[in-house]
Amino acid sequence: MSESGPRGDAPRHESSSAVGPGCTVAPIALSSAQDVFGLRRTAQQVAAALSMERQDQVRLATALSELGRDRLGCGGLEVSFGLVPPGRPTTLLVTFVWAGGPPPTQETLDLAAKLVGIEYEAGPAGGRIAVSQPLAPETGSAAEQHARLAEVLRATSRSTEADDLRAQTRDLIATLEETLAQREELRRLNEELEETNRGVLALYTELTQELETTNSGVLALHTELEDKRHQLQEASEAKTRFWTNISHELRTPVNSVVALSTLLLAPSSPALTVEQREQVELIGSAGHTLLSLVSDLLDVAKAEAGHLEIHPAPVDLRLLVAHLRGLILSGHGHERVTLVTPRAEEQPPLVTDETLLVRILRNVCANALKFTERGEVRLEIDVDPEPSSPGVLFTVTDTGIGIPPEELDRVFEVFYQVRGPHQRAGLGTGLGLPYARTLAELLGGTLTLTSTVGVGTKVEVRLPDLGHEYTQPSQNRKGGP
Repeated sequence: MSESGPRGDAPRHESSSAVGPGCTVAPIALSSAQDVFGLRRTAQQVAAALSMERQDQVRLATALSELGRDRLGCGGLEVSFGLVPPGRPTTLLVTFVWAGGPPPTQETLDLAAKLVGIEYEAGPAGGRIAVSQPLAPETGSAAEQHARLAEVLRATSRSTEADDLRAQTRDLIATLEETLAQREELRRLNEELEETNRGVLALYTELTQELETTNSGVLALHTELEDKRHQLQEASEAKTRFWTNISHELRTPVNSVVALSTLLLAPSSPALTVEQREQVELIGSAGHTLLSLVSDLLDVAKAEAGHLEIHPAPVDLRLLVAHLRGLILSGHGHERVTLVTPRAEEQPPLVTDETLLVRILRNVCANALKFTERGEVRLEIDVDPEPSSPGVLFTVTDTGIGIPPEELDRVFEVFYQVRGPHQRAGLGTGLGLPYARTLAELLGGTLTLTSTVGVGTKVEVRLPDLGHEYTQPSQNRKGGP
């Protein structure tokens, strides 16, 4: 049978010798109450010599005193002090052995187990109780600890009952003082904790108020932004309606101008002088230009409103290039600029809206010719090398004046034109590139631009092959006039 306390098990020893491991003097016999008083005093001296804390000293002395009183009267009762194990952080081991007598009471064992580590072994003719108390590593080496223990045990003198009572009184007073100090420290800590809690509560209240204020501000800002969004949406819709209406209103007189100029130039009309013919041709050219501008303006409005219909169909790129070349060169006279287009050879297949594709390329090429004084404007058509789906890459490069880096993003703003000396000779509306990009995105593609001032500009238009997978967007689309 064995009992061990919560402070750890003492090392077990099979030997029942009264001399504990590492003991340097003979065991102490316990035969009277006076011997028990001396044991308590010796335990305190040993604990102090081994640099135990004050509380551990009192616990050890109290446990040994209680065990000694309980075992007093047993035959051959002896107690020995020792240090185990050698060569490691050591533990003070106090061993009670007796040859005959009743077993220790459970109450005494439980009390001792609350103070120190104990181990009880019952034998056929007696028993053994081992009390263990670990020592702090900083108390010195094993040799130094053994030397201090031996010195204390050799100097131990017998004490009277009065001495023991005085020692117990001193221990009790020291314990009370320590308890009072701990209580005062606990009271101080409680006050600090209460002060901290008050600060945390104040901070929480302040943060809550700030958060409520911030939330109110965010809500007001959200409401204001929502109002602005509605205003912008209404302004955009008003702008689209204006563009659509003005385009409708302009188309009729412009068509009349174009038709009348065509009639005046017809062979069946009265003969005109050379000067009159030049003037009528100029009127007709300006009418065609104005009609094209009105059509582009109307398409931009319809595209932004989601009313521009897409009509995918297979496109013969060879015929498209020839048609595009005729459109561009018929309205521009560029003696020092060459328009280079792909040769009449097999081109990659493409399914898209041919009308919108022509408008994209016409605007990009016309813009390049407009700002190129000499050199060439080149159109190239290739299979898109890095498409997310099969498609065609259209590249338009020129040797024109180029665009400054800070203006590259702004050229896609509607009605914006790069400021510079070239504007005097090339006035425009600022619709060409934004219109072309809008149509390219409407066809599911992209339009990107790179440029170097004094070197030229390159525009890349990537369009997917819509094929049979194209699905008209679900929103309600209405055809334009």
